[in-house]
Amino acid sequence: MKPLWKVGELAKLTGLTIRTLRFYDQIGLFSPSAHSDSGHRLYNEADLSRLQQILSLKELGLSLEEIKSIVTGGHFSPLEIVSLQIARLKETIRIQQKLLAELEYVSNQMHLKQPVTVEDFTTLLEMMKKSRGKMILERRMTWEHHLDLLGGLQPERAVVFESG
Repeated sequence: MKPLWKVGELAKLTGLTIRTLRFYDQIGLFSPSAHSDSGHRLYNEADLSRLQQILSLKELGLSLEEIKSIVTGGHFSPLEIVSLQIARLKETIRIQQKLLAELEYVSNQMHLKQPVTVEDFTTLLEMMKKSRGKMILERRMTWEHHLDLLGGLQPERAVVFESG
């Protein structure tokens, strides 16, 4: 017999709240495979896999409506979703490493009691802005293409990303 998790156990396992899991069920995004005789939600291994895909897509910046369209459309590949998450994480790391290098430069200047110029801080602030702006711009430019590959959205729908 396959193991089953109650909603509280699944919440602890994933870090989501029980309220969030119930909301996902209410909107038809993520429902349990079974219910106990007393009405408790019961989740199986397949449910865990589906939740991982939902959380991966959420981390990519998609709205719950967009995620629902992808996972209920049946035109998605779990491997593609994981690959997209890996690509996004690698890009985030690359951008953060550039920002880290700028911060280390300013820090080293301070440790060496060298003057930190306005230009140094301006460069640092520009890098911070650029790293955030680049991530947002790149997401906007690439996710529609990635979603088309997943086949989850109708072509006439535009993908809207929040910038905050």
